[in-house]
Formats: sequence, structure tokens, C-alpha cells
Amino acid sequence: MKVAYVFIMPRSASYKLQQMILPQLEAGVHGVEVVGMFFFDDNTFVLRKGDPIGERLAKVAKEKNILLMMCDMCALERNLAKGMPKWCDPVTGQGCCEPNMIEPVNCVEGVQVGCFPDLYAALAGNPPDQVISL
Repeated sequence: MKVAYVFIMPRSASYKLQQMILPQLEAGVHGVEVVGMFFFDDNTFVLRKGDPIGERLAKVAKEKNILLMMCDMCALERNLAKGMPKWCDPVTGQGCCEPNMIEPVNCVEGVQVGCFPDLYAALAGNPPDQVISL
């Protein structure tokens, strides 16, 4: 079975990922194939360059071909990305769909920044059987 994790609750990345999921992935005993992880709000902070959780996660993600993506608006708000959001005007909240460039800043290797349409596209070639929100 293939799964994707969406980290939405406070401390889900700094606790559940760090204490439960990541050690299992590192030991090769997680029990499912993880194809992606999407981070919201303050959970994005674990993806900062130099963060112990993020550095460990980046290594595992590279070895196991796991997509690491953080919400564009969340990343911009926390200075973890630069550019403009692709799918929504930050002032009006209206959709735009122009392919504006947004990129991670000072993040671990391999992290992408995007919104749900970007997540869907990134997982299309290797879709999960289940999506788990934590």
C-alpha cells in the first residue's frame, strides 16, 4: 500500500513525524510505501536547512523517493520561500493560475513548494492509495 501524509495539526511534524514515522522509515519497518508528505502551517519549520528532523527526513526522502512539499502560502508567511503564490493572489484571495515562480529558501534538499494542484501533479505518476492527515 502507498500512503501520503499531510501534516496539518500543530506539532504533527515535530512530534508524530519525529517520534513515530521517521524512525520507522529509517529502520525500514514502517509497513507501507510513503510516496509523499505535504506540510502546512508551523509544520513547515521542520524543513529548514539544519533542522535535525528535516535533515534526517531529506536523507530518507532521497533514498526512498518520497515527495516533500510545503504549502506555498505557509512557506511564504514563514520566510521559507520566495516569490508569489501560483494559485491565489495574496492580497485579494482570488485565483490566478499564472505560472509564477516560487521556490524554497534555506530549506533541506529536495523540498518543493506548492499548492494542492501542484501536489496532485507531483503525485500523479506515483499516486497514494491512502492520504493520512495528521
